[in-house]
Amino acid sequence: MRVKKGINPQIFFLLFLFFISQITFPQSNKYGLVIHGGAGTILKSSMTPEKEAEYISKLNEVLQTGYKILENGGSSLDAVVAVINIMEDSPLFNAGKGAVLTEKGVAELDAAIMDGKTLKAGAIAGIKHVKNPITLARLVMDKSPHVMMIGEGAEEFAKENNIEMVDNNYFITPNRWKQYQKMKEAQDKKVKEEKHGTVGCVALDKNGNLAAGTSTGGMMMKKFGRVGDSPIIGAGTFADNNTCAVSGTGYGEYFIRLNVARDISDLMAYKNLSLNDAANEVIMNKLPKLGGDGGIIAIDKNGNIAMPFNTEGMYRGYLMNGEQPVIKIYKE
Repeated sequence: MRVKKGINPQIFFLLFLFFISQITFPQSNKYGLVIHGGAGTILKSSMTPEKEAEYISKLNEVLQTGYKILENGGSSLDAVVAVINIMEDSPLFNAGKGAVLTEKGVAELDAAIMDGKTLKAGAIAGIKHVKNPITLARLVMDKSPHVMMIGEGAEEFAKENNIEMVDNNYFITPNRWKQYQKMKEAQDKKVKEEKHGTVGCVALDKNGNLAAGTSTGGMMMKKFGRVGDSPIIGAGTFADNNTCAVSGTGYGEYFIRLNVARDISDLMAYKNLSLNDAANEVIMNKLPKLGGDGGIIAIDKNGNIAMPFNTEGMYRGYLMNGEQPVIKIYKE
């Protein structure tokens, strides 16, 4: 019997697979970030063209800053902190400078950050003198054995670590003071458009790591050391590389009771829902059924994003690699 000479097809196929496996293809992973500047009664009819342009400009600056960090190989955590720092320094938002005031007319700030890779988190609440609360939250995560610090103890930790401190008056803008006086005169009357407001960022970096951060002045005229959902891990802030990163904004008491951010992640993990379906189920169904309102931003491990809200508007935007930046304010 004559045997044909040549390479066995199976061996040839295996060799082909080996050579293909040795080739390094350009990375095609998605990376980018989503931001929010608060949800509430945000109507185009009550917004001047100048003020609208101011918000769009600031949101674009924020997106470009965070994206540049990710594009240069920076971590999602670094992008989140840089983004929120800018929003805390802007009087346009209810976080840092421009935060709403308590019943006693002072600013009390909360913030949190979470690392989706390690599930480590840092949070601070009831802060009155730390210029950038999200920076302190990151420090709590990185440099302490704790997850949350509050009030004077958190500020003592900040001083020990040379975090920039300011007088409480730094946070109080003329606009916020006017709103405060208006509500104080009305006493028990609620001014809905002044109730909500928070800033947040979720990001996915080139290494596939997710992070979420949220910073807020809380609720206008809040009493007795009230703390909302923003610094509570699982309520207003959550990140897990296996599912998604979430930052919330809205009526914090309801976000706490529903554990909104973690619930979205759990629906993905245990019910295999998509990010969009999970986010809509919580924000458009569960939250209003309980009587709460607000919205979230989220990004999953594959770069899918969601930005649902059940209020009149939410300052929001996103920028993913290979795409143009998107910024929105009103309900569509």
